[in-house]
Amino acid sequence: MAIEVRPATSFEDIRTMVGPKRPDANVCWCLSYRLSSKENRSLVREARAEKVKELLERGPLGVLAYKGDEVVGWAAVAPRAETSFARNRRIPHVDDLPVWSVWCMRVRPGHRGEGISHHLLRGAVEFARSQGAPAIEGYPVDNRGAKVDLTMAYVGTRSTFEKAGFEKVADTDSVLNGFPRVLMRRAL
Repeated sequence: MAIEVRPATSFEDIRTMVGPKRPDANVCWCLSYRLSSKENRSLVREARAEKVKELLERGPLGVLAYKGDEVVGWAAVAPRAETSFARNRRIPHVDDLPVWSVWCMRVRPGHRGEGISHHLLRGAVEFARSQGAPAIEGYPVDNRGAKVDLTMAYVGTRSTFEKAGFEKVADTDSVLNGFPRVLMRRAL
């Protein structure tokens, strides 16, 4: 069955991908890079879902992958200026271009190993392009083929980004799961 990637406008589908199993649980909801640290820490339990609903009123929060009618993947993508990457000291800015960032990709259990992350990354590129982005960046780990722990794999790998036409433009001072993160960029 074909994978279709669409802008993330459905709260229920976003909840399926990044929300908690229990509504009162504290989980990321993919807000940690989208909000200031202070606001992110202040939002707990149900307030995190309410913030996602509020943000959705302004437009899509990324892209979702579907296999038929079933949501199977998520990628967060937004203008870098609207994320904490705009102020992150460990991830460099290589120039003043108003780039977009893709920072989180998740694939539902039972669908991993089907190439969905590749579809998500292509979908993030197309979404950023459709919004007028001049380029898109990602900050994956350079794992050199070594296994990445699934809980830390959300940033993607250098090879996944390379397969999507991204090029390494800088090293970073960020390390995740023991692997250095690199700045990958694709001109649009």
